[in-house]
Amino acid sequence: MRVTSFIKLGTVATLSTILLAACGSSSSSSQAKDQTLTWMESSSLSSMDNSLATDIISAETLNNTGQGLLQFGKNNKTYPAVAKSYTTSKDGKTYTFNLRKSKWSNGDPVTAKDFVYGWQRTVNPKTASQYAYLYADVKNANAIMNGKKAVSTLGVQAKGNYKVVVHLTHAVSYFPTLVAQVSFFPQNQKVVQKYGKKYANNAQNNVYNGPFKLTSWTGTSDNWTLSKNPKYWNAKSVKLQHIKFSAIKDPQTALSQYQSGKMDAIYLSGQQPRNYKNNKDYRSLTSSRAAYVEMNQKSDSMMKNVKARQALSLAINRSQFTNKVLADGSTPATGIVTKKLALRDGKDFADQATVKSATTYDLAKAKTLWKQALKETGRKSYNLTLMADDTPVAKSTTEYLQSQWSKLSGIKVTNQNIPYKTRLARSADQQFNVVVSLWGADFPDPITDLQLFTSDNSYNNGKWKSAAYDKLIKAATDTNANKPAARWQNMVDAQKVLLKDEGIIPLYQGGKPQLVKSKVKNVVYYSVGANWDFSKAYIAK
Repeated sequence: MRVTSFIKLGTVATLSTILLAACGSSSSSSQAKDQTLTWMESSSLSSMDNSLATDIISAETLNNTGQGLLQFGKNNKTYPAVAKSYTTSKDGKTYTFNLRKSKWSNGDPVTAKDFVYGWQRTVNPKTASQYAYLYADVKNANAIMNGKKAVSTLGVQAKGNYKVVVHLTHAVSYFPTLVAQVSFFPQNQKVVQKYGKKYANNAQNNVYNGPFKLTSWTGTSDNWTLSKNPKYWNAKSVKLQHIKFSAIKDPQTALSQYQSGKMDAIYLSGQQPRNYKNNKDYRSLTSSRAAYVEMNQKSDSMMKNVKARQALSLAINRSQFTNKVLADGSTPATGIVTKKLALRDGKDFADQATVKSATTYDLAKAKTLWKQALKETGRKSYNLTLMADDTPVAKSTTEYLQSQWSKLSGIKVTNQNIPYKTRLARSADQQFNVVVSLWGADFPDPITDLQLFTSDNSYNNGKWKSAAYDKLIKAATDTNANKPAARWQNMVDAQKVLLKDEGIIPLYQGGKPQLVKSKVKNVVYYSVGANWDFSKAYIAK
């Protein structure tokens, strides 16, 4: 997971671990009496089930209330967490994790069996986890997910209470980064079975093994609270007593609450980044979050037509959109893999794997291709429904796309801005025509983004299919998994296939402008995976 800093707009982000407002001492004499942090989120908390959570806000919350075998730290490396150490076999196919003695928030010990159960539950087809594909390299995982083998055959074993042994089908260089993801966290079988279908649907129907525990959340509310977990193995290092989150969709409401002292940190949108970029509290974050358009190619012949997809892409002036409309530090996307996510021999993957024509603005060519697509599909007109979230940024996005696409002949664009959770559900069920999707990289390797668009991936909402693409991704994750140069080229070629066919339409690489009170210290920001780590944070006097 790449760690970056809060940066001023226009400066260059480094890839080291930097803490927000890290200056000063964290000793008790420098800390405020009330260690309560108030933090804005753009959307409500969606899920607290490790196996089912799919969105960034859920991941952030799970990452601060739970902990896996390893965790991310400085210099983009993994560090001990529940596992105090681990060893790898010479062939790279077997990992042995030695666990420290730690506890769940209810006092139960966290044991190797909790990891075995959690992993088995996630790959179990009955659970229907959209993140199960991350386990593909664990022995028998694919067969289990396809219903061909029993869950008990998954290549993870508990050797006593404090040793976890993992068997892979082949060596995976980034496997340690996977076990730091929330999808690989332990799960307390007793608690999961006790609550059944109600498991994790509110703050009380769950247990936590991380620095904090969720103490207030109804399952549908726009507000939730984390409190320090006294059972956490390293509780003495946790300084915050409470973190109060609020989902605030209206930017003016957020700003008013910040100015009145009700919120310690808020996100900015619309004109706000321009207005406050010189404010001492202003911060702009780099991110590995990509926004892109998916077209439902399962049943819509127009969206199956490559010329139609190319026309929609060519009609978008990404520089104009990011600079004039968003103006929040976002930059034009050149593919699904964001800039600075992965480098090899000093060369950025995003620069090597670009297809210029796939993200270039050319309205004249767009009009020509659109007319050809209408003719080829036997149409004179086309009604396009564009679905997206109901946040200010999403509304600005759909309005801009609507204005650009309406320049094509015979098209009528209707915008459909809906709540975040609803958009996720409809996207997963292909209940859309065209949708603006967002994806943040889980770990610093191009495969985290590229895997999404294989024919059978659960996150391939548009159901774009390419045998050539599937073959390249399989080679990168299997045949050439231990051949860095060949693997890299497989992934470069795969993104080019995706872009040439306009399987998706890349839009922008997201920025995150914020206002953060100077009293907030030592919040760690990760540009990939679960963005925020509050375990070292505190409120200064």
